[in-house]
Amino acid sequence: MDLENQQRVKALTEKHGAENIVVLLGAAEAESAGLAAETVTAGDPTFAGPLAGVQLGLRVYHVVEPQFKDEVNAEVYDEQVGMMEMVLNVEEIIEEMTSIRDQFCQFK
Repeated sequence: MDLENQQRVKALTEKHGAENIVVLLGAAEAESAGLAAETVTAGDPTFAGPLAGVQLGLRVYHVVEPQFKDEVNAEVYDEQVGMMEMVLNVEEIIEEMTSIRDQFCQFK
């Protein structure tokens, strides 16, 4: 997650409260999604950005996870995410995201 997005997440969390924020990711690889998820839950693991040492504990999901997919219009989902979902390792992404939430999320 780049520094600008880290600052946006931090500012929105300060303004609205962590319990009112959900972060939605769309990274193509489980490792990238996991790194971004860890950043918005436990803090920037690279200690380079605005979230270095800042544990927000935010709820975070990937667009291919059922928690998100089941909540949106199926036609819109297929149009916007369907092709991507076919080429991603969805199982690996779900495992990574679940692991991060289990370790670091305060709000479930």
